[in-house]
This record gives sequence, C-alpha cells and structure tokens, in this order.
Amino acid sequence: MTAGQARAWERHWARLGRELTELPAGPLDLAGWFGRSAPVVLEIGSGMGETTAQLAAAEPEVNYLAVEVYRPGLAQLMMRAEASGLTNLRLVRGDAVVLLDEHIAPGSLAEVRIFFPDPWPKKKHHKRRLIQPDFVGLVATRLAPGGLLRLATDWEHYAVQMRDVCEAEPRLGNVYGGWAPRPEWRRVTKFEGRARDAGRISRDLVFERRT
Repeated sequence: MTAGQARAWERHWARLGRELTELPAGPLDLAGWFGRSAPVVLEIGSGMGETTAQLAAAEPEVNYLAVEVYRPGLAQLMMRAEASGLTNLRLVRGDAVVLLDEHIAPGSLAEVRIFFPDPWPKKKHHKRRLIQPDFVGLVATRLAPGGLLRLATDWEHYAVQMRDVCEAEPRLGNVYGGWAPRPEWRRVTKFEGRARDAGRISRDLVFERRT
C-alpha cells in the first residue's frame, strides 16, 4: 500500500471494515454495524473504489456494503469515503461467495451489484469466472423479493454468459428482456475507458428476484 493508503487503513479499518476470516459464525448484524436499519446494497468487487464511493454518496438512504479481496483497493476506498464524509459504507475483505453463503441472511439484500468482474478471457479459464449457475442461484436466495442483481462487463462473450446463466435461474427475471440501458449513475472508470479505447463495448444486465 502507499503511505496514504496505510494511514487510511490505520484510521478507518477498525470502524468500517471486517476481515471475512474473522467474522463470527452466522449472518452479519448489518443493522448493528451500520447503526441503523436500511435497505442493503452489496457490491462485489469494488476495486479501487472510484465507482463505489460515488454510488454510496449518491444513496445515503441505503446501507452500502462492499466486498473486495485487494487490500490497497479497500484502503483507497476508505480514503475516498473520508474525503466524501460517507457514513453509509462498510467493507469486507475476502471471498464474496463465502460472505454470501455463510454471513448474509436469505432474503436480506435489496440489491447486488457486480460491475466488470475479472473476465478470465482465455477459454481454458472460463470456469474461473464468478458468474456461474451455482453462484447466481446463491445470489438469488439472498435477494429480497423484488431485489435486483445488476451486472456489467466489457467482454462480449462474458456478457452473453452472464445473460444466459441468469436467465436460466428460475428465481430471477430479466427486467429488460435483454441488455439493459447503461445507468447514467455509473461513472466510467479508467478501466472501462481503456476498454472503450480498445474497441470493447460495455453491456449491462438487470435481473429481479421473483416473489
């Protein structure tokens, strides 16, 4: 980590963050951690936090939970949170699958956001992609009825896989019947900008948990 990121970690991690491996067994007490009861939005893979901080700031009425494995990225996100005065953001460092499976109660999430997950572009590595049937089924169980799963990728083949896998999950319905319009509130990150420069088009999907 940079010196600034290390300082942010020292100042804020004890209040804003949790190591997944140190969580007690069972569902997280999110209302207790946030200090209030509010709809919970889970972002999986917050990266360096540029989008996450902006979205949390734009939605002060939600409890925004981000899970990420990259420690410098979480530290950078805490720097952004401090600069924006965010109070509705909490962070978990670790595997999102384990977090969902062991520490998120069924039907407790208003929304799950997965923006630009690792595409594993080589065909032999496609099995490592996050969006697989078992994972999507797990996400669906954690969403409240009417809750949303939002996805985005700039890799066409992965976008098709995302669409097909999610449409095959009986607990989810494709809100737009195909690709979703790009939400105006999701800023273009430097990585998405590089994808555009390389000629790749971003595709969005929105699925709703059926009652």
